[in-house]
Amino acid sequence: MTIPEFVPFAKIPRLNREVVITEKLDGTNGIIHISEDGVVTAGSRSRWLDGSSAKTDNYGFAKWVKANEEDLKKLGQGYHFGEWWGAGIQRRYDMTEKKFSLFNIKRWSEPAERPACCDVVPQIHVPTYLSTNISAAADFAIGMLRAQGSIAAPGFMQPEGIVVYHSASGVLLKVTLEGDEKPKGE
Repeated sequence: MTIPEFVPFAKIPRLNREVVITEKLDGTNGIIHISEDGVVTAGSRSRWLDGSSAKTDNYGFAKWVKANEEDLKKLGQGYHFGEWWGAGIQRRYDMTEKKFSLFNIKRWSEPAERPACCDVVPQIHVPTYLSTNISAAADFAIGMLRAQGSIAAPGFMQPEGIVVYHSASGVLLKVTLEGDEKPKGE
C-alpha cells in the first residue's frame, strides 16, 4: 500500500485584521517582467505581448514598455503588476494620455523608488478605527469615491470602485460602485 503525501489543512487567517484599500482603476491589466539578465517583457492579464499588432499590444502597452525599457529596469528582477489606463481604455478618465499604475503600494509608494514613467494606484486612507473592519472600511472608501470622484484622476466623477487587500490572508477583494451585485460581463 502506498501512503499518499500528507497535505496539512492550512491555518485560517483572522478576519478582523488590517486592510489596505486602493482605488480600482478601470483600464487593462499589465505585467512587466524583468529577467535575471535584464530582459524586459510586457504582458496582459492572460498572455505575453509582443506589440506586433493591435491584438498583441494591449492598447499600446507593449510599445510603451519597449519605449520605457531602461527606466522600467529600476523595478528590478521579477513580475510587476499594474493597471494600464487612461485615454482610449475603458472609462478613459477624461485623459489625453495613458498611464501605468503599479499595484504594490507598499513597495512603490515613494516616487523616488519607482521608475519615473510609473505611478502607483492611489491608497484610500480609512480612519484607524475602521482599518480592521473590512465591511466598514469598504463602505467608507466607496462613500468617499461617490462623493469626491476618482483620486487617480481628480475631477472624474465616475470611478470604478475599490480593491481591498486583507493583510492576514493576502487576499484581494474588489467592490465596484455600479453593478457590484452582478457577475462580470452581465
